Amino acid sequence: MFMFVMLLNLVFLFLGIFVFKDYTLYLIIPGMIAVGWAQLNIQWTFNRWSKEETSMTGKQMAELILNNNGIDNVIVEHVSGQMTDHYDPRSKVLRLSDSTYNETSVAAVAIAAHEVGHAIQDNRSYAPLVARNSFAPIAGFASNAWSWLILAGFFFGFPYLLQIGIICYGVFFLFAVITLPVEFDASARAMVSLEHDGALPSHELQGAKKVLDAAAMTYVAGAIMTLLQLLRLLMIFNGRSND
Repeated sequence: MFMFVMLLNLVFLFLGIFVFKDYTLYLIIPGMIAVGWAQLNIQWTFNRWSKEETSMTGKQMAELILNNNGIDNVIVEHVSGQMTDHYDPRSKVLRLSDSTYNETSVAAVAIAAHEVGHAIQDNRSYAPLVARNSFAPIAGFASNAWSWLILAGFFFGFPYLLQIGIICYGVFFLFAVITLPVEFDASARAMVSLEHDGALPSHELQGAKKVLDAAAMTYVAGAIMTLLQLLRLLMIFNGRSND
């Protein structure tokens, strides 16, 4: 599925540059490369360390870390899918995917520990997480609205719609930036927990770190791509303003 999406993006990129002569698309090529590399890296790293067995399942590790941190109001439950793991701060539920919940691999316990890191952040009122959660509804609206506003601005020739669309995309980029410290901190908390609470041996800890580092790079690549797309939109708008 990922390879199909990447191939489709390359087709659109080729058509945009060589058929429609939109040379601003060159700007996002580094972002596409970064996103593609990050996705392939996390898939390869997760698959590699899914083959390394450890003593607990993802669910057991999550419950152990929660208990050792005095958090008794978070439920750990299963969610279908692959790498659909997430923590829901509203319902205080930590959901682990098919590849994590009942799996006894280094990759599974690493991802589980990372999601518990978010639960610990929530329990400790970690400022960047509070900011991200407060900002999420606005960012969600902006991420859905920006493309329609820009398309409407082009179609009807209304520059102010383009401006509003670019502002919405800027809000989406800001959310991506706010997300970075939240994810890195959750991974740092996960590593501490895996070393002390989970008592993983050094070889397994190294594997867990590789999985978490690879996952973190997907957020970095996403933020880079969002920034480059924002710069591209600004270039397009400035070009139209100068016509």
